[in-house]
Amino acid sequence: MTVLNENLVDVIRDALRTGESKENLPRILEDLQPFDLANILPEFEKSEQLNIMSVLPAGKVADALEYLEPVQQYWFLFHLGEPFARKVLNGMSSDIIVDFFAAIHQRQADRLFQWLPKEYQTKVRSLMSYPENTAGGLAIVEYVSARKNWTAEQALAHVRKIGNEAEIVSYVYVLDAPGRLVGIVSLRELILAAPKMKLEEFMNRNVISLNAYTDQEEVARVFGQYDLVALPVVDKNSRMVGIVTVDDVLDVVEEEATEDIQLLGGSQPLDAPYMQASFFSLYRKRVGWLLILFVAQAFTSNILRHYEGVLSEVISLALFIPLLIGTGGNAGAQASTLVVRALAVGELTVGDFARVVWRESRLGILLGLTMAVATYIRAVTIGGSMDLGITVSATIVAIVTVSSTVGAAIPIVGRKVGVDPAVLSAPVITTIIDSAGLFIYFEFARRILLIGQ
Repeated sequence: MTVLNENLVDVIRDALRTGESKENLPRILEDLQPFDLANILPEFEKSEQLNIMSVLPAGKVADALEYLEPVQQYWFLFHLGEPFARKVLNGMSSDIIVDFFAAIHQRQADRLFQWLPKEYQTKVRSLMSYPENTAGGLAIVEYVSARKNWTAEQALAHVRKIGNEAEIVSYVYVLDAPGRLVGIVSLRELILAAPKMKLEEFMNRNVISLNAYTDQEEVARVFGQYDLVALPVVDKNSRMVGIVTVDDVLDVVEEEATEDIQLLGGSQPLDAPYMQASFFSLYRKRVGWLLILFVAQAFTSNILRHYEGVLSEVISLALFIPLLIGTGGNAGAQASTLVVRALAVGELTVGDFARVVWRESRLGILLGLTMAVATYIRAVTIGGSMDLGITVSATIVAIVTVSSTVGAAIPIVGRKVGVDPAVLSAPVITTIIDSAGLFIYFEFARRILLIGQ
C-alpha cells in the first residue's frame, strides 16, 4: 500500500472512532477512485467497512464493488440493508452482475435477481445464456440505441435522456424494428447532422460487430486490429445483444496472458490470484503435470540403460549429456514460445504449418552449426579426441534442428486438434527433446566412434 493510502486509512479510521463518519467521511472519500476505495477496504474491520460504504452514494459503492470478488460483493449487498443494496445492485454494470450471479449460490442469485427491474431482468437473463468466455458473456446492455427512422434531433434527445445510464455515449447503435443492428452513428456525426435528417441517411452501414459466441481471445484480437473503444455484439439473427468495451478487453488480455504463462510453466491455470489461492489448490494445479512429466522422463532413463555399453566404453561421453539435452531443450522452448505467442495474437494459423516447419528446420540447422563450433572447441579443450569432438558437434546440429522443428510444430498440431497450444508447453517439449536427444547422441557415438562394432 502506498504512503498516501496509509495516511488516508488513518484519517478514515480517526473519523470512524470519533463518530464523525456521516459528516466528514463523504468529504474525505469524494475524490477517491472506486478502485482505490476497494483496495483500502481490507484495512478495516467488517463493521467499519459497512460504515464507510453506507455514507457513500449508491453509484460509487456499485463502482467499488466491481473490483471485489463475488463472495465479497454478496456480503456487502446482504449487510447494507435492502433499500440501499437494491440501488447498489442496479448501479453495477450488467457484465459484472452476470458474473456475480453465476458465482454465488442459485438461491442467493434468485433472491437478488428480483431486485432488478423486469425489463432489465430480461436483458441480464439473455446475457447469462452465453458461455462465460465469449463475447456474449462479456457484453453489457448499458448502451445507446436508436431506430433507423429517427431524426438526428430525436436521437440526440434520447442520448441526453439515457446517457447517464450508458457505459459509453461515443456511439449510437442503429436498430430496425425487430432489433437487428443495421448501422452505427458516432456522437460527432450526430451533433453535426441536420436536425431533421434521419439516421438511415447518414449512418455507417459497414458495422464491425462480434458474434455472441466469439471466443474472448478473438474478441481481444479484433479490438487490437481496429483500435476501437467498443464493439457491438449480435446474435445469429443480427439482433443486438450488447456491447463489449475496451476496458473489459484489457481484463481479458491480462487473464489470457496469465493463463498462457502458467501453462507454459507446466502448471494448470489458477482459479484465483496466487496469494488468494489455497495451499491445496496450488498443489492440485501443479502435481498433475509433474507426474505426467515424471512418467515421460522415464523414457530418458530407459535410453540411458539401453546405451549403457556405449557409455561404459567411452566414459567421457557422459560429460556432454547435460550440455546436449539442455541446449536441445532450450532451442525447442524458444521455438515453441514464439509459435504459441504468434498463434495467440493471430500472426499464425494452422494453415501455416508447412511454412513454419520449413522455416524452423532451416533455422535449426543454422543455429546448430553455430553451436557445433563452440561445442567442438569445448570438447577438444577438455582433452577429448577429434572423433569425440566431431561426435558431439554433429549431435548438437541434429538435436537443435530437431528441437526447433518439433518445438514449432507441436503447438500448431495442438491447435489443429483443439488443444490450447500453451498446454503443449516448454516443459513438455523439453521432456520430449531429452529422450530424442539422448537417442541421437548415442547413435552418433556408436557410429562415429565405432563403439560395439
